[in-house]
Amino acid sequence: MAHASTSAIYTAAGANLAIAVAKFAGAYVTGSSAMLAEGAHSVVDTANQILLLVGLRRATKPADAKHPFGYGREVYFYAFIVALLIFLGGGIFAVYEGVHKIRHPEPAADASLFGHPLPGFWVNVAILGFSVAAEGASFLVAMRAFWAEKGERGPLSAVRRSKDPALFTILVEDFAALLGLVIALAGVILAHILDLPVLDGWSSVGIGLVLVGMAVFLMIETHGLLIGEAADPEVVAVIREIVRTEAGVSHVNEVLTQHMGPADILVNVSLDLDDALSASAVERLVAHLDRTLKARIPDVTRVFVEAQARAASIEGVRGRGAADRV
Repeated sequence: MAHASTSAIYTAAGANLAIAVAKFAGAYVTGSSAMLAEGAHSVVDTANQILLLVGLRRATKPADAKHPFGYGREVYFYAFIVALLIFLGGGIFAVYEGVHKIRHPEPAADASLFGHPLPGFWVNVAILGFSVAAEGASFLVAMRAFWAEKGERGPLSAVRRSKDPALFTILVEDFAALLGLVIALAGVILAHILDLPVLDGWSSVGIGLVLVGMAVFLMIETHGLLIGEAADPEVVAVIREIVRTEAGVSHVNEVLTQHMGPADILVNVSLDLDDALSASAVERLVAHLDRTLKARIPDVTRVFVEAQARAASIEGVRGRGAADRV
């Protein structure tokens, strides 16, 4: 899915650059400070995509002495920063701009290009229409990649359980931007038809609230990945079944997993082994489990096996529970 994520990010970045150019051109010919601010907002969105690309690139750095489990979580950190920027640079700014327009409503100013008059309303409609088309194309690319990953799950459930924040961040960001552009277009048209410039301000507030909501959702999701999430229950079940059926395993005490990156799962299993196994047999069992788990589940990159009597394992789990309660 890394290739799909990267393709979606490049598409989103290209769309946002095109939208920024269109908005800056609109600001130039109409003198609209609001359109200039929107152009800056699109530049911020492009910067978000660049940050995600930086995160994906840094996540591929090999493990070293300082970070023995690698740098996979870099992409989680950068995705969280992107969500924060959407909240501050997009949502809060849009609400502020909307409140300003509500207090000081102004109709769209007419423009002039090469000496020819251009109605400000139609300039804004054309720019927003182009923005909707460009953002819609980007959203479709991200949706195709996401749909290929989600499997049989519903869209919201798939986002909640996805371990690839680069992909679902682009998807959610594109959806929020597309919804915001539709709100902006409705506000501009209604403000013109009803001769109520204040509606343009209310549409900006609506856009801000959409962006704030999406940003908070992304921050919650990336926060969970950043501090460490287990693999999907289906993956854990497969690991448990593989380990349980291994010859020489009397009981599976515990299966612990953690995503160190979107496609990097650490597995730690506690096993009660047959007392008759020799030391060399235990070594062969551990090596076989390592190979089998990595072959069956490509995202598994590290496997740690702990030999522990079942009774001792139960006491250990109880001890951790007591410590948590204290």
